[in-house]
Amino acid sequence: MAPTDDNEPAARHAASPTVTTPPPRPPADGAAAPGGRRMPRWLPRAMVLALSLIAAFQLGSWAFHQLTGLLINILIAFFLALAIEPAVSWMSAHGMRRGVATFLVFLGLAIVTAGFITLLGSMLAGQIIKMVEGFPAYLDSVIHWINHTFHTDLRRVDVQEGLLHSGWLRKYAQNSAAGVLDVSAQVLGGLFQLLTVALFSFYFAADGPRLRRALCSVLPPARQAEVLRAWEIAVDKTGGYLYSRGLMALISGIAHYILLQALGVPYAPVLGVWVGLVSQFIPTIGTYLAGALPMLIAFTVNPWYAVWVLVFVVIYQQFENYMLQPKLTSKTVDIHPAVAFGSVIAGTALLGAVGALIAIPAVATLQAFLGAYVKRYAVMDDPRVQGHRSRGPGGPGAVSRIRRLWARQPGPEESS
Repeated sequence: MAPTDDNEPAARHAASPTVTTPPPRPPADGAAAPGGRRMPRWLPRAMVLALSLIAAFQLGSWAFHQLTGLLINILIAFFLALAIEPAVSWMSAHGMRRGVATFLVFLGLAIVTAGFITLLGSMLAGQIIKMVEGFPAYLDSVIHWINHTFHTDLRRVDVQEGLLHSGWLRKYAQNSAAGVLDVSAQVLGGLFQLLTVALFSFYFAADGPRLRRALCSVLPPARQAEVLRAWEIAVDKTGGYLYSRGLMALISGIAHYILLQALGVPYAPVLGVWVGLVSQFIPTIGTYLAGALPMLIAFTVNPWYAVWVLVFVVIYQQFENYMLQPKLTSKTVDIHPAVAFGSVIAGTALLGAVGALIAIPAVATLQAFLGAYVKRYAVMDDPRVQGHRSRGPGGPGAVSRIRRLWARQPGPEESS
């Protein structure tokens, strides 16, 4: 019996070999699996890297805050080494070893500083002894004035017994005894910082060529020239700043010494040196801080002498700002007064008193270094450069137009 058309497909299916269904392919990386989601392989590594960066940042921030004092001392030492670099280089160029030259410079600075501190300490000690010895007479005069003015009957013995048996005096003595330890710790800390600054500045100055060679050895030749140029500019500006300040301190000290000696104020030489150094090397408030001590000493001699000292300090400050300082600093630290004042404020905000001291030479160095690379052009001859206003493109200004209209307005006879 011949097969029909209905039986032919079934026969072919029976005659064909068994066909198996292929297994499903595994999902690719990052693709969603049939039963859920799978974490990308890069995500754990990214999380570990992010945590490592955060930990490294926290560790670096902690180390920076712990080493802030040391870094500030190193910065002070670096600028001090730049300041004495001209003297050390001059002595080294004349055949002296660089280490010996640096030692002699530091020895001279130490002798001058010790002498100034000794003279100032003796002056203050003498004034304190004088005040203590004259305190009973001063107290008698005050009591006499109170009795005469308010019709009281006070005696010095009663006042002294009341002070000795008062509770606030006992508390003040206890607080002062406890504060002695704090003052001693601060003094020791200051001496350690001074020793650290002196040690680093000595190494920076004595091994200056070796330090520059080590710094240039890791830079290409083009960068080496720029680094050496910046170093030379920093030496010139820092040395020039200290030179100009030292010269102005000398002139100021001599001028104030002459005044104090003429008025008969005691310790006139020491006070002159005090005014010269403090007024020049403490920015912004140095002048007022320097003039306070001579005024106080002059007041003990005669109250009118303190007024004369105040007037002289104010007049000399104006002379120094407008006559002396521009001529002395024009060739060394030529920066605008507003820029100098702003740099002192910024340095004080960043580093305190240290920033105020090094702000001006740092800004002068940066200004000179940038000026060597900034291209300048000739300024055209235009009245607007000098601050003179000119007419705009639309014609004369409103004031000029009103004046012309007023000049052309006819009078009463012309209008009739």
